[in-house]
Amino acid sequence: MVTGVIAAATLAIWAYLLGARGMFWLCAQRDRDDPVAPNSWPDVVAVIPARNEADSVGESIGSLLCQDYPGRFTVILVDDDSVDATAAIAERAAAAPVRKHSLIVVRSRGLPAGWTGKLWAIKQGIAAAETMPVPPRYLLLTDADIVHAPDTLRWLVAQAQAGGYGLTSLMAKLRCESLPERIHVPAFIFFFQMLFPFSWVNDRRAATAAAAGGCMLVHADILRQAGGIEIIRSALIDDCALAEKLKQWGPIWLGLTDRVRSIRSYRRWDNARRMVSRSAYAQLRYSPLLLLATTIGMALTYLAPPLLTLLAAGPARLFALLTWTLMALTFQPTLRFYRMSPLWGLALPAIAFLYMVYTLDSAYQYARGRGGSWKGRIQANMSAR
Repeated sequence: MVTGVIAAATLAIWAYLLGARGMFWLCAQRDRDDPVAPNSWPDVVAVIPARNEADSVGESIGSLLCQDYPGRFTVILVDDDSVDATAAIAERAAAAPVRKHSLIVVRSRGLPAGWTGKLWAIKQGIAAAETMPVPPRYLLLTDADIVHAPDTLRWLVAQAQAGGYGLTSLMAKLRCESLPERIHVPAFIFFFQMLFPFSWVNDRRAATAAAAGGCMLVHADILRQAGGIEIIRSALIDDCALAEKLKQWGPIWLGLTDRVRSIRSYRRWDNARRMVSRSAYAQLRYSPLLLLATTIGMALTYLAPPLLTLLAAGPARLFALLTWTLMALTFQPTLRFYRMSPLWGLALPAIAFLYMVYTLDSAYQYARGRGGSWKGRIQANMSAR
């Protein structure tokens, strides 16, 4: 009787996810169509916070300086107290032949209390942009491990102008080559879309707001009206926090893309784990009750179907098998996006179990005072300190 109730409950959960959660699993919100080009191309400044990014910053800067953008475009790199050659490598990349745009390097000045390192660096980059003779209409907030196709900025600006968006964001395509990356990355994108269905994010009437921090085009005036980047100065999940603030001032847009890709490697299992655990407890607002509810919910949603398929009998086994099948089918569009075998769909319960463990570890690290650790900084829940 109990197994039958659990099996029916899991089937109801996946029926809801399949049909009533913005059809997130279809991966339909994409940059496939080219928006109408504006009559004139506004000034844009890219702001890149970089802390010890010598391995990737050269390729990232090179991709930005080669943007096929008809308007004025400047790149500002904020060297966030790096101890490696981040700034020097960026400057060498800017000096290479066939660069269409210019680079400015800003040296970060310490880290004030109440700020995360990344957001303080962005704050300084925006301040530098505002001192230009003609302040930019748009700010491209991106990371030092992100590589952009030559038409990325042109597409972003055209999309932002056509839709009147205060924030236009593309979810960078993460590396998915090593075994740890194949296990973690497609599921990361799948779960993110489940939490924040992109169709709801892009619906002007819906409250759901999210963005992908690797590539965000922000209307400078709207950001200023909202209170500036300091309104989220202590946020660990800064992209979604910014999206929530800016959607209060107008529409935003978020989609998947092949134009923008991350070159950060997660070859080692521990690197993939930290990608998830660094901010998992912050997503739960550091609440033990939400942690408990999430753990129970994930167990019911992902672990119960395969366990009941193997251990139950009668209708309970049939319901559980149907649920496991639905789970695997909803994962297929994300797997195709990352060019992975459809058989990985059957492994989603096991992958979800890993994410559940990482979430518990995130809470444990927070309790130890090491939450949100990133390149030597402990940044979780800074606003509570």
